[in-house]
Amino acid sequence: MSGAAYVIDDSARSEDADVWFALPPGFVSLPLNELAAAARDTAQTEDPMTGSGPVLRLAQLLLETDAVHCCLGLHADDEGDCGPLLSLFTLAWRGTDWAPRSVLAGRAAVGAQGADHIETLDLPCGPASLVQTRLNEPPELGLGAPSGLLQVTAYVPCLDGRRIAILSLATTAVERAQHYRALLRDIASTVSFEDPLSEVSDDVSDKD
Repeated sequence: MSGAAYVIDDSARSEDADVWFALPPGFVSLPLNELAAAARDTAQTEDPMTGSGPVLRLAQLLLETDAVHCCLGLHADDEGDCGPLLSLFTLAWRGTDWAPRSVLAGRAAVGAQGADHIETLDLPCGPASLVQTRLNEPPELGLGAPSGLLQVTAYVPCLDGRRIAILSLATTAVERAQHYRALLRDIASTVSFEDPLSEVSDDVSDKD
């Protein structure tokens, strides 16, 4: 069986890159800064609850929470009516005082408000934690989610013990919680704080 094909985003080769991860098929990147700028430009001329308003407002909200990467997920509901399941993946950073990484992961999980599922993770890059919560839908998004939102979050402390990478998946498909937990575990297992692309280049060269 051949492995899944991954597309390397240009940001992964940036000299400023300090975290790498892989997403499975079905996710499309959203340009947060550009969308937030568009929201500011259209705030005086458009109804924020119509047209592209909710998407633009979402970009503003994510930037306000220190998100640096955002993707929209679209997958088929294999266990339901095969309709589309929408999700939102984000990556954000949190600065912290130094502590052992296992301690940071534990603190992040314990400090999560309203958690209904918590587990520890032993990732290739080190210790982490995973937390599941239920959220009320921000009214300005107008998603029409009567059951609220499901959010699954992985807290992955960096090697220096002074920052935590926060990977989150949010969806209105609250009944698919187990599947989204498994999906985020798979994504978190690909996280690296050391550039893995040089190894990929070496492997390709060896096959030539």
